[in-house]
Amino acid sequence: MNKLLIVGPAWVGDMVMAQCLFKLIKQRQPETQIDVLAPAWSLPLLARMPEVKNAIVMPLGHGQLDLKTRYRLGKQLRAAHYDQAMVLPNSFKSALVLWFARIPRRTGWRGEMRWGVLNDIRYLDKKRYPLMIERFMALALDKNEKLPANYPLPELQISAASQQEALTNHHLTSPTHPVLALCPGAEFGPAKRWPEEYYAAVANAKLQEGWDVWLFGSPKDQETTNKIMQLTQNRCVNLSGKTSLAEAVDLLSLSTCVVSNDSGLMHIAAALRKPLVAVYGPTSPTFTPPLHDAAKILQLSLECQPCFQRECPLKHQRCMRDLLPQQVLTAMQQVV
Repeated sequence: MNKLLIVGPAWVGDMVMAQCLFKLIKQRQPETQIDVLAPAWSLPLLARMPEVKNAIVMPLGHGQLDLKTRYRLGKQLRAAHYDQAMVLPNSFKSALVLWFARIPRRTGWRGEMRWGVLNDIRYLDKKRYPLMIERFMALALDKNEKLPANYPLPELQISAASQQEALTNHHLTSPTHPVLALCPGAEFGPAKRWPEEYYAAVANAKLQEGWDVWLFGSPKDQETTNKIMQLTQNRCVNLSGKTSLAEAVDLLSLSTCVVSNDSGLMHIAAALRKPLVAVYGPTSPTFTPPLHDAAKILQLSLECQPCFQRECPLKHQRCMRDLLPQQVLTAMQQVV
């Protein structure tokens, strides 16, 4: 049996998309054991990916070097006798643990001049691999081998027991009406956020039709969701900052439709195979689109798009403000 260690990404959406790589490896070599070295927050996602055997916590946060800790972890991993490792982040430090672990074959993109720490270095042709998932999956292939015609897409596995536990923990009952899940936050920055009043307009329209509306997000999104609550006369269920990531995944799996900014929750909704409307402004779906056939991408075609800035450099955020609630409601009718 081949034993493989993969260093996972540091962001929610990227970790979801990494499942494409895990699934491709299992398709090609079903007996391969896949372990993933990843941040502690990602464990609920990895637990819902049946391709992953073990999730190993990376004790250092994003950007921390701490050579002593990396050496200690690498030394511990030697006992697992991995045959190969793959590193998905492009930083030099992310590959160091694999070198310290003395894993015979260490595969990754060149990144930050990683000669030596990696001995199976790949040179990225961005035109050949425009999508992030293609860059992940290419690491499982020989250097000149073509990607499969049909990509294996993320699909998180949910249990009825975990759904019920999440409902109970948040004093909810199993839905008897359609549920609209709104994900109005974005870790990247305010430029990626569709206006709160637009989310509220969509919520009010669906509440009028008899839907339930649940608001999702991190503690950082509570100011945004509180505004939506005010604009909907507190008729939504505000879960922002109150759920663990595991609970957010399980509750999202109960929704009828999801409306989201380009965010980690958008990728989770796609991996749950939920009808989805994804609102794009300063970023582009040409690199990290929602990976689901029942996803509708809404994006304008302004000259200033995409700028990939955390805040609108022109101070008008027209890429989001000119995309109106009725367009989202129409898109919802198309995907549900």
